[in-house]
Amino acid sequence: MQTEPPYLRITTELRRRIASGELSPGDRVPSTRAITQEWGVAMATATKALAALRQEGLVRPVPGVGTVVTQAAAAHPPHTSAHPVGAPVEPGLTRARIVHTAIALADAEGLPALSMRRIATSLSTSTMALYRHVPGKAELIRLMTDTVCGEKPMGPVPADWREALEHAARWLRAVYARHPWMAQAMASITRPTVSPNAMKYTEWVLRALLGTGLTPFQVFHTHLALFAYVQGLAMAAELETQAEQDTGMSDDEWMARNEPHFEAIAATGNYPLLNTLFIQDEFELDLETLFEFGLRRTLDGIAVMINETSA
Repeated sequence: MQTEPPYLRITTELRRRIASGELSPGDRVPSTRAITQEWGVAMATATKALAALRQEGLVRPVPGVGTVVTQAAAAHPPHTSAHPVGAPVEPGLTRARIVHTAIALADAEGLPALSMRRIATSLSTSTMALYRHVPGKAELIRLMTDTVCGEKPMGPVPADWREALEHAARWLRAVYARHPWMAQAMASITRPTVSPNAMKYTEWVLRALLGTGLTPFQVFHTHLALFAYVQGLAMAAELETQAEQDTGMSDDEWMARNEPHFEAIAATGNYPLLNTLFIQDEFELDLETLFEFGLRRTLDGIAVMINETSA
């Protein structure tokens, strides 16, 4: 049986207090310090709980005051996952259906467009009905991430570590290609998503490095370095897509419009080395080419480290 993360228990209780009127618009919600004292959790957990409520638009920070309940919370009161006895349950509405609808919405419009109200509209149901299956947006994104990471198995681990790491990098890149919002959802390295399927990826990579002679520290940091490289380019790709949507221009159109500005800067003569790159050879910046180049160089660096360890 899966244990609910501590921060979700806190957000559920604070959401209940807002819904019941115990906390009215303008009232201060417990501070991170007060939360740590009341629930006996770490400061990071308290911070995450308040962040989840901010994502839902229920609270907002006020300088010099603290975090307070918003007016929007009164206009659209939240609902806890526990519903009154006798309350109707939407027929056919399941957690899996909510998660897959949310994934489709995020795929089409990005993570910022995702909201419990928007998902409810897509499912022709009420926001309250969603909260009976998912306690909030933060937990929904966690479930989305876990579902996406479990879409396609990675297969057996190749015997050769380099072949294995290359496969892992390409597998992860394919996940981000299918679901660009994943790069943002899994952005934190030091605060990883609690996802069994994402942890399977980590376990797979660690297994690929068995027998290389690397220390546990080196093995784990090798995994993180490769993960960060793939994710960094995935986030760059997502930003490019967002820029195209915001400007209505393709990369070629944007370059054509800005080329006179670049030429004017180059004409100053302050960037001779940069100018030489474009004069001597045809140069086109492409994320796919950059991915292949960076992946090879990353694996080359890991090979040097492994060779030094075995020497």
